[in-house]
Amino acid sequence: MKINNQENTVDQRINKDIHTEILRRIKAAEAEHNVKVLYAIESGSRAWGFESPNSDYDVRFIYAHPTDWYLAVNLEDKRDVIEYPIVDEIDINGWDIRKALKLFYKSNPAFIEWLQSPIVYVDDHHFATKARELLPLIASSTRGIYHYLHMAKGNFREYLKKEQVPLKKYFYILRPLLAIMWLEKYNEPAPIEFDTLRKLVADNTPLNEAISALLASKRVSLEKEYIKSVPVINEFIESELARHENYRSKFETRDVDFEVLNQLFVEILNNSIDK
Repeated sequence: MKINNQENTVDQRINKDIHTEILRRIKAAEAEHNVKVLYAIESGSRAWGFESPNSDYDVRFIYAHPTDWYLAVNLEDKRDVIEYPIVDEIDINGWDIRKALKLFYKSNPAFIEWLQSPIVYVDDHHFATKARELLPLIASSTRGIYHYLHMAKGNFREYLKKEQVPLKKYFYILRPLLAIMWLEKYNEPAPIEFDTLRKLVADNTPLNEAISALLASKRVSLEKEYIKSVPVINEFIESELARHENYRSKFETRDVDFEVLNQLFVEILNNSIDK
């Protein structure tokens, strides 16, 4: 099976040699599993914009098998993920297109973030483009808020109630809280770039300055760096968590017709993949 993938030019945020190695591993995965990668992106702190010098490269991709692979009585028993161990700080794994679309139907926040990643390694300029067109129909602000709230609460409870805290955990709480603010304000998927999200608190000068200092430290510190807690940031976090303590959604539930995703699935297999 062949597909006309187009690999993006090297992103300036990714070392050229690392970029080449990531593409090599993607091609190796295609050969090993007889699949074609439709879309591959950076999903972690490097995409969010607050990586440390030794942060992993969190590569995620969507792939498709030959059409006949899906015509099986035991389809549900077949493996729908490709995973590899982390080697040389490259963490790479992917989802089968069918799994991805089923999760998209549920407004899976991870998949929605992947569609918005600013760092793209492979793009067939079909699958992700079509999926993005469906975001206004499928993406649920309510589910997004619950997801980010759970993430923020969990990290706050486990890591920030101490005098010395992991530096990176501040961003694992701030980013979801700011994403919630975006969802509340715009009722659309929150951008994943931290610098865009933090504009929501630009008028809070003490907080904004503390975040800038934290970012500067994060970009020169190793992943497991500990720092003293930052009172002004802690106050913001505690205030936002308290505000959402008894959160009840104000958004209407979206009634998504699975047929639009079935159509996209068939379209990708028929038009993007040559038998």
